[in-house]
Amino acid sequence: MLTTLKNAFRIKEIRQKILYTFGMLIVIRLGSQLPVPGVNRDYFANWFAAQTGGAFNFFNAFTGGSFMNFSVFALNISPYITSSIIMQLLTIAIPKLEEMQKDGEEGRKKITTITRYVTVGLALVQAGAMSIGFGRSGLLQEYNALNVITVIFALTAGSAFLMWVGERITEKGVGNGISVVLLINIVSTIPEDFKNLYQQFINGQPIAVGVLAAVIILAIVLGMIVLVLILNDGVRKIPVQYAKKVQGRKMVGGQTSSIPLKVNTSGVIPIIFASSLMQLPLIITSFMGVTVTGFWGEIINGMNSANWCKISDPQYSIGLVVYIALVIFFAYFYTSVTFNPLEIANNMKKQGGFIPGIRPGKPTSDYLSKILNYIIFIGACGLTIVGVLPFFFNGLFNASVSFGGTSLIIIASVILETLKQIESQMLVRNYKGFLND
Repeated sequence: MLTTLKNAFRIKEIRQKILYTFGMLIVIRLGSQLPVPGVNRDYFANWFAAQTGGAFNFFNAFTGGSFMNFSVFALNISPYITSSIIMQLLTIAIPKLEEMQKDGEEGRKKITTITRYVTVGLALVQAGAMSIGFGRSGLLQEYNALNVITVIFALTAGSAFLMWVGERITEKGVGNGISVVLLINIVSTIPEDFKNLYQQFINGQPIAVGVLAAVIILAIVLGMIVLVLILNDGVRKIPVQYAKKVQGRKMVGGQTSSIPLKVNTSGVIPIIFASSLMQLPLIITSFMGVTVTGFWGEIINGMNSANWCKISDPQYSIGLVVYIALVIFFAYFYTSVTFNPLEIANNMKKQGGFIPGIRPGKPTSDYLSKILNYIIFIGACGLTIVGVLPFFFNGLFNASVSFGGTSLIIIASVILETLKQIESQMLVRNYKGFLND
């Protein structure tokens, strides 16, 4: 990684792109500290500290601490991520959007434009709910229509600006801009998490106990990183043979290729979906200031990840079982939406390709579906382990951190993808230099 960056800085064009990206990241971190006008930030910080739901820590990590600070970037790129997922699902469900996606660059530009409008709409709704809901409880220094409108426009403008920054990084910088914005947000919260772990388990302890605690913490973190890298890079390659055919006087074809099926085909989407669904009732009741008791109160407490794996309250760990089931379900669901074995089998058949030992057409589709089901299950199990480990240590040792398996997967995948893009740009430049010579 260091060698790649060192070589990249020697090339002026790539060096400018990297510096442009760093400049944009500085703007993001400065904006994360810029307060919304007319807001009592102490009120929101105290409210956030009183919450026990893991969803708020999860959301705060995704916003780089902007949510807890209630800065102009409090919503961050969450509306954009939500709108992108919605558009991705609608592209499968609505034929007109599917046609746009297949129209090439022009079609993708239209879908991108629609995604932007949906992002602004979602940001307006979320900003309105937060400003009105919290404003009545003391968030606003003066609760009136002008201040509410000011907060709504400030939060919406902040989210739209970050979307613009992400697109500019993609265009003029390195890596996928939105992913890079998400990466810097998550990374910015990690030092505070390690500081909290140090104060909780190491500071003030006998030397032997402190050293042992530090070794255990580092071993757990390194183990999760290794598991994430294995999960991120795991691929099952399906061999494909192309039949020979005569074109004019030449014999063409006969090449051997492969279809790479990723073990973690759905990425972190299952964890995000499952976490959002489990924490939605908790977020709604917290925003409304409602305390639910009795049977439904027990159900909501079971959905709270802060209560999972606690020896004192084992009944709440049933929520963890539901969470694991949802992760596995969404792994299959999202893969079935984004990956079509029948379409791949038909395209192979048109190009004269076949899997050795498998007949073209429906038998190929059935074979791919069978292999894919095995792969999805393995990937979902690995994803579940990475996602559940933080809850396990939080329940047993109260080791609460804002970053977890989901964050590590995002960090690893974004860094690896960005480095691959830098290497490809260096390779293209070398080819251009060779051709010019």
